[in-house]
Order: sequence, then C-alpha cells, then structure tokens
Amino acid sequence: MQQDASNAPVTDAGTAAPAVDAAMTQAATPAPTGAMAGGVVADSDADAMAQMGFAHMWEEMVNKPGEFAMSWIVMTTLVVMSVGSWYYTVIKAIKNQVIKARASHVVRTFWETQNAQDAIRFMEDQPASEPFSKIALDCAIAAAHHQKNEGSRLAETLNRSEFIDRALRQAVTRESSRLDNGMTWLATTGAAAPFVGLLGTVWGIYGALIRIGATGSASIDAVAGPVGEALIMTALGLLVAIPAVVAYNAFNRVNRTTNSNFDTFAHDLHDFFATGSRVGEVAPAKR
Repeated sequence: MQQDASNAPVTDAGTAAPAVDAAMTQAATPAPTGAMAGGVVADSDADAMAQMGFAHMWEEMVNKPGEFAMSWIVMTTLVVMSVGSWYYTVIKAIKNQVIKARASHVVRTFWETQNAQDAIRFMEDQPASEPFSKIALDCAIAAAHHQKNEGSRLAETLNRSEFIDRALRQAVTRESSRLDNGMTWLATTGAAAPFVGLLGTVWGIYGALIRIGATGSASIDAVAGPVGEALIMTALGLLVAIPAVVAYNAFNRVNRTTNSNFDTFAHDLHDFFATGSRVGEVAPAKR
C-alpha cells in the first residue's frame, strides 16, 4: 500500500508535463496575420497589392496628369517605338517573302530567254519593288549606252567592262539600301526601349519616395504600391525591346542572304554584257 501511494504522485506529474508543454506552445504560437487587429493587416496587404497593378497606375496617370508627366512621356515614347517596330516588322516580313518567292523565277526566266530583247522586256514588266529586274535593267542600259558612244571620250576613258561594272555596283548598292529600310528603327528600339522604361521606373520610385516622406508613413501599403507601379515601366520597356531585337536579327540574316544573291547575279550579268556569255555557259548567248 505504501509503495502504491508513493508512486501515485510520480504518475500524475508525468501526465501533467505534456499538458503544460502543449499549453506553452499554444500560447507562443502567433495569431494568424488576417486575425490581427480585427483584420487591419490583411486589409493593408490587400490594398497594397491592389495598388501595384497596371490598372491602378493608369487611373493615377489619368486623374493626376501633372504629377505623372514623366510617366506620360515615357509611356508615349514606348507606344510610338512599339507601333513603329511592329509596322516595320510586318512590312519587311511581307516584302522579304515576296522577293524570295519571285527571285528564282525572275533570274531563271532571264537566263532561259534566248533573245536579249525579250529578256529585257520581261524585266521591264516586273513590279517596281522587284530588285533583281532593276539590277539587270541598269546593266543593260549601261551596256547599250557604252555601245552607242563607242569612239567618244566616254569609251576612251572607261572600257565596256569597267562601265558595266560601275553601273552594277550602283544598282546593287541602291537595292541593298532599300533592303535596310526600317532596320535603324528596329535597332534603335531594341537598344533604347529598356532604358526608356528604366527612366520611368527611376522617376516613379523617386516620386514615390517623396510622397512617402511627405506622409511620414513607411508601411507596406505606402511603399509597395508606388514602387510596384514604377517597376511596370521597366517591364513595358522590355516588352517593346525584345520583339524589335528578334525582328532585327532575323531581317539582318535575310538581308545578308539576299545581298549575296545580288552579287552573284551581278557577276553573271557583268560577264554576259561584257563578253557576250556567262562564265561556264554552254547554251548560245542571247541575240
């Protein structure tokens, strides 16, 4: 009996120890964030998130245009850059596709036509935007002009080969320049748009810090909203720049291929109009 009585308190103490630990753990566990101060913290976080979107930034820019003058300038610049880059992207994609589709047909028909006059008339019938026909026409005109002025000072100064070569160089340079239309705009947009967006971000953060200092509040809802909206400008700059850079690199590669085809065609034209036949030509020359 005494042994049982002496062991009883030990058993009660062992049972009470986990209960005390559980009570202490429950007391140390912080209340949920949304439950603090009757939901004030949750409401502040929600307000801060609501102020970080593009819609809220646009509303602020419309309602307070004077305070967001720099944001308007940055936004307008990015819109103009984007519209211009997409315009040149679509136009050049269509133009390059048309040139590629017609090039082989135009060149093949020119060389397969046995009569030179028929070949020249075929080139004259091509659209104004078709470059290979314009190169061939300039070469034919130069050859005819030199032949017409044989015995004059022109023929004494430049022989037939040199005169034709000069005309071909000018024609190839002209058509290559036309291929580069819009490339400067794409390159400028790709290089400058991120920095334009960054300017809007820096200026937006600067204004946000001024407003925070004036109110004396450094809470999450006072800081996250203005800073988050300012960062949207950097994102917009990247969204404008990335398509322009991709388009520029793609068109630059296509232009190199087309310019190489210009040179090949010009060399064959020079051989034909200067000597009467292409290098390695088996068929009889055009008459």
